[in-house]
Amino acid sequence: MDNKIQTSQVAVLGLGYVGCVTAACLAATGHTVCGADRDGHKVSSVKDGTAPFYEPGLETLVKDGAASGRLTASTSTAEAIEKADVALICVGTPSERNGNLGLDQLRRATEDIAKACAGRTKPLVVAVRSTVFPGTCEQVVIPAVAGIEAIRVVANPEFLREGVAVKDFMEPALVVVGGSDKEAVQRVASLYAGLKVQPCLVALRTAEMIKYACNAFHALKIEFANEIGSLAEVLSIQPEEVMETLCSDDKLNTSAAYLKPGFAFGGSCLPKDLRALRYQAARLDLKLPLLESILPGNDEHLKRAIQAALDLGGKLGVVGLAFKENTDDLRESPVVGMLEQLLGKGRDIRVYDPHIQMDKIYGSNRDYILNAIPHIGKLLTGSFEELSGWADHLVITQKPSKELAAAIRKSGKPVLDLARGLR
Repeated sequence: MDNKIQTSQVAVLGLGYVGCVTAACLAATGHTVCGADRDGHKVSSVKDGTAPFYEPGLETLVKDGAASGRLTASTSTAEAIEKADVALICVGTPSERNGNLGLDQLRRATEDIAKACAGRTKPLVVAVRSTVFPGTCEQVVIPAVAGIEAIRVVANPEFLREGVAVKDFMEPALVVVGGSDKEAVQRVASLYAGLKVQPCLVALRTAEMIKYACNAFHALKIEFANEIGSLAEVLSIQPEEVMETLCSDDKLNTSAAYLKPGFAFGGSCLPKDLRALRYQAARLDLKLPLLESILPGNDEHLKRAIQAALDLGGKLGVVGLAFKENTDDLRESPVVGMLEQLLGKGRDIRVYDPHIQMDKIYGSNRDYILNAIPHIGKLLTGSFEELSGWADHLVITQKPSKELAAAIRKSGKPVLDLARGLR
């Protein structure tokens, strides 16, 4: 970051793997930190300059922090936050039997903060680093400190991996701070000003959700690699060679390509190839739950889109018929399946696709659409202006060109943007 480092008084509530690493690293970057924990052993360890558990690099940071006076600890939340500008909540949120998060420690921490801050006038930003489901800050933390004018609440999820947590903190790939109070968000972001990272400043629930998205994506990648590897091994193929080659493509594979929410996928490749993988794996008596779930997951996404369209009233003008923009390929287009459902429910529909002209479509492409919707020619309009003039609602199923997007906005018609192409 180019920002000038603004040192702060920081309280870290919870001295487990996340809290102790956070406290020691913040002290190492120049902040004055007091960690708080009910566990007397953890507190005495930090005071004595020793790490309460093993984590590479942590022992040295705790020792240096304690020796310099920038890092101390207490069993009292009130003592830890007395002079603090920022309080980072780093308590555990373990799984309950039903899979839900256990929030008892979070509730205790926020209750302790509220009691300690009664009558407080010095501003305090309470930042939740614990992993919490979206809405938790609004439903648990903010109500607990309601009425205390000095307190603002933000989310600042951690992205630390055990075994390399110190390195992850000091060389972060991602720092996220979320909240509605810009000054509070900036204050927490400034804690990381000495690191080579530009914090992502987002909405409160977005910050909470990003943590889950990251962890789910990591788990997804691991399982994907393991399932492809398992199939490759059964076929006497080197799994490492497959995945190393896949990862060498940083334009489509290890990139942001395809990682944008939108409409269901279709076309002549993805569905066909996934079905083939599933079929061949079954023949080999190989269970691949992740790969087997992709097509059903896509179907569920399409069902949600269909229901959203059914919830609209009046005449529906659908923009896009091919399986994606800039093509006239209709094979396995999810839009065709959606139109079949809408027509079956008796909805009045017209369709516009800038690249679809029935008199120029031939072969398997033409056969596919005519088998699915024999009277498709009667539903197609020749221009967007004709469509928008007729429709009560517009349903967007593929990313429009800049010109078409401008025309859609100019039309003033209510829009259901299933492709999220207007954002």
